Amino acid sequence: MIGMVLAAGTGRRLRPDTDGRPKALLPVAGETTILDITIRNLAAAGLTEVVIVVGYAAALVADQVPELERAHGVSIDLVHNDRAEEWNNAYSLWLAREYFGRGVLLVNGDTVHPASVEKTLLAASAAARAAASTESARPARSAASGGPAGTGRPVPATRAGNGSRREPLLGRVIIAIDDIKSLADEEMKVVLDADGMLLRITKVMDPAHAHGEYMGLTLIEPPAAVALADSLETTWRRDPGLYYEDGFAEFCERGGAVLAAPIGAVEWVEVDNHADLRRAREIAGRC
Repeated sequence: MIGMVLAAGTGRRLRPDTDGRPKALLPVAGETTILDITIRNLAAAGLTEVVIVVGYAAALVADQVPELERAHGVSIDLVHNDRAEEWNNAYSLWLAREYFGRGVLLVNGDTVHPASVEKTLLAASAAARAAASTESARPARSAASGGPAGTGRPVPATRAGNGSRREPLLGRVIIAIDDIKSLADEEMKVVLDADGMLLRITKVMDPAHAHGEYMGLTLIEPPAAVALADSLETTWRRDPGLYYEDGFAEFCERGGAVLAAPIGAVEWVEVDNHADLRRAREIAGRC
């Protein structure tokens, strides 16, 4: 498995701090940047290879690669998005599709959080695969027995008491969600079914109807590589202004499984504006 960071955006709401600099390179603890924390977390989760999707001010990220590799003990590849200032991140993630088949731990390049989130996703993936393996070893039960054969969904790591499921045919991705914090209009909100599987993901939703916030981290399991890449392509070709989360919704509609993994009581922030940046600088030393 490899790490992947989306760091192509312009960060317009953070100007003038992002004039000529991607927000992933904003300092949040002395000289430590958001990107430093992101790659440090991926390394702490045991990953040694990282892909960074760059676009706006890409040369500045490229200049930092040797130091990031030395400081965190990883090797880094860059994927260039020449449309980053025009198109949204569904296209950015699609550009890195060749890596999906290796398994990817994806992190938005504007999120400050502790490494416990990456470890939660890895644990959720291991638990779902173990549950599916157990189910595969059992004889299939008939419909009359009320068994789960053929449902195509794994038991979520967060709902271990609900019984196991077979591996989904189109593969599985696992998203990190915060189901504790209060939600408002700006958050990327999710609605889940009783098994913790994604039903809906959008910012345009009454917060009262949401089960939590997607926090910008996803584990893409290798079997999902082809279907997810195709879903992302369909999404950006429909409208290049769409988010990769819209690609996740497309993946769900096609039969792919998106499992939600709650992160627990964790200090984190998505840095979209100057208030978020101040919050990031408050908590960065504890991440």
